[in-house]
Amino acid sequence: MQFESFSAFVDMGGYGFYVWLSFGVSLLALGILAFDAVRQKKVLFKAVEKEQARKVRIKAAKTSATSQVKSSYSEAQASPRNEEMKQ
Repeated sequence: MQFESFSAFVDMGGYGFYVWLSFGVSLLALGILAFDAVRQKKVLFKAVEKEQARKVRIKAAKTSATSQVKSSYSEAQASPRNEEMKQ
């Protein structure tokens, strides 16, 4: 379809308002979707980082608790009081 001038192109045979409004709404919707996708990506990455940090803290706490139990057990095994009980 060819137009005689730019204003005829914008007017679109009397339907320009509806045509350009539909383009505008479509571009606005795509822009909102793109913005929301970027925002959700940031939120998701922060949540993953928090979860990984939480798992590291839990693992460190378990390792620390296990080593404390082992050291207290070895201390109890080596204490002189324990030797007296054996005799």
